[in-house]
Amino acid sequence: MLIIPAIDLKDGQCVRLRQGEMDDATVFSDDPASFVSHWLGQGARRMHLVDLNGAFAGKPKNLDAVKRIIAAVDGDVPVQLGGGIRTLETIEMYLDAGIDYVIIGTAAVKQPGFLHEACDAFPGHIIVGLDAKDGKVATDGWSKITDHDVIDLAQRFQGYGVESVIYTDIGRDGMLSGVNIEATVRLAQALTIPVIASGGLTDLNDVRRLAEVAAEGIEGVITGRAIYEGTIDFKAAQTLADELIAA
Repeated sequence: MLIIPAIDLKDGQCVRLRQGEMDDATVFSDDPASFVSHWLGQGARRMHLVDLNGAFAGKPKNLDAVKRIIAAVDGDVPVQLGGGIRTLETIEMYLDAGIDYVIIGTAAVKQPGFLHEACDAFPGHIIVGLDAKDGKVATDGWSKITDHDVIDLAQRFQGYGVESVIYTDIGRDGMLSGVNIEATVRLAQALTIPVIASGGLTDLNDVRRLAEVAAEGIEGVITGRAIYEGTIDFKAAQTLADELIAA
């Protein structure tokens, strides 16, 4: 099970939002690429990038920072990126630049035909990001709660050919309140593709609880605030996950 460090980009900086609020951001670094070497040195086996400005603008807004991060990774581990991906041209641009997996979120819900086309055009490279509260999918930077059931929608997108699903409990993201294990397991059990958990990872107990249910189809967990604020030691978390999975 992968512990996946998040680098959230706003105005070229590495930040972390509280519950998706752009005006409630903590800046961790003016040089996001500097974190790459750090996390790789700590044993990271995948990187998670989010273009926060792009997510709100509907088009890439932190491309320079993304390119510097890709250069720092230098092909050592896969890199996945979301935020502002609305066209096939944008996907192609990111893949050509060295991104391994492109994450489609709001556009997948609002324009499922686009997601289907993306899966057909770039098989093996498309991840869908589903953000939910109380089982209902949220869109538009979490500002709108839809009537879509997260499991029903994930099953439909699985049929399109998405590589995996990132599931975020938006009530817990950035709040250090613990991962919603039960909801994540329910989603993983309903799918045959992997689920990546997101939102709320706080301490090694969360890692332990996730590792115990990883066999249900949970490929990893994305972590941001916890590793930047020090409530969890990244290297210890990945080591613990590896030990529990191997046991």
